[in-house]
Amino acid sequence: MTPSAGARAARILIVDDHGIVREGLVGILSATPDGWELAEASSGFQAIELLRGRPFDLALVDLSMPGMSGLELIKRVRHEFPEVRILVLSMHAEEQYALRSFKAGANGYLTKDGAGAELVNAVRKVLGGGAYVSGALAERVVLQLNGGVNSPPHAQLSDRELDVLRRLVAGQRLTDIAEALHLSVKTVSTHKGRIQDKLQLPNLAALVRYGLEHGLLPDEGGAGLD
Repeated sequence: MTPSAGARAARILIVDDHGIVREGLVGILSATPDGWELAEASSGFQAIELLRGRPFDLALVDLSMPGMSGLELIKRVRHEFPEVRILVLSMHAEEQYALRSFKAGANGYLTKDGAGAELVNAVRKVLGGGAYVSGALAERVVLQLNGGVNSPPHAQLSDRELDVLRRLVAGQRLTDIAEALHLSVKTVSTHKGRIQDKLQLPNLAALVRYGLEHGLLPDEGGAGLD
């Protein structure tokens, strides 16, 4: 599927804080006959800078990165660059993350264990104007949207509250979280209190236990719902 004569090859921005992951994705995408032009960003902030500097057709966004959350990046891209298609590539196979990504403005959601051939198919589908969900997730996403399965208690948390919860589960202190999210310690403490109220959990130890039981640990090397 080489670009036809005179047609510009699609430009894809790969956003992931792990260099080895970006290298792997570049290897997979450059091995296709599509002739895609590939660029890399190691953070959400760098991604915004690159998007402001030249036009891209698709942003391939990791869901777990330090600094700017992935969901925040998706929202900013959707607001500032509405023509850019967004495909999320995430370690998280829980439908909650897929639902939040689509709500933020993503066009596709692919889990990292389904990379490879599925990644190329997903990129082509999203570039072509379609939507994509990993096969393993699709049925659960539809069931939850249709009320066919019960949502977990943390589904009622806001994106920011879920971000804070995951950082608490990872053992980060309130001061660390405040610095990473550019918030005051008081604001982070308020989020923590709201999380406890919504989940009806009495203390930090109970929050951490809940997070571990529900697989809410950030990916290694990343933090937050990114």
